[in-house]
Amino acid sequence: MLVGILSDTHDHVEHIKKAAKRFKSLKTDIVIHAGDFCSPFTIPLFKGLNVHGVFGNNDGDHFRILNKAAESKVNIHGEFGSFEINERKIAVYHGTISEITEALVMSGNYDLVISGHTHEPHVIVRKKSIWVNPGSAHGFSAEPTIAIYDTVLNSAEIVQLNESEEELV
Repeated sequence: MLVGILSDTHDHVEHIKKAAKRFKSLKTDIVIHAGDFCSPFTIPLFKGLNVHGVFGNNDGDHFRILNKAAESKVNIHGEFGSFEINERKIAVYHGTISEITEALVMSGNYDLVISGHTHEPHVIVRKKSIWVNPGSAHGFSAEPTIAIYDTVLNSAEIVQLNESEEELV
């Protein structure tokens, strides 16, 4: 089972559309957004994907974001999400407080811990957990990135959003 991961989209419509298209082409079963959607108008861009997300520190109007999410069948879990996918325990937290992120990773309770916030992509293995920060799908001062997690292989990789599909093969 493939899981698409992104964070920190910060209202960047073009990159959200690219990410959604990439996730659809890779046939991801679920997409996890680690926060900082920012504005409610971006939520419908994820329509057609099985999206689960959490709030980030730049998500303004939670009420309207939740309303748009309900209309678009996007699941927002609040500031923290914990669930199981294909027998893999997953935690999602934006990462605003680094000590909380570190505690989740070091707890050993999760196969996968997803955070964002720093805009610095990485895949780090600590104890039994894989810690993925997909970087910023917005891009800001670096290339926009997302991540892909394979529940069967229990592995993840960072993907440049601007890579063509052929470069991924």
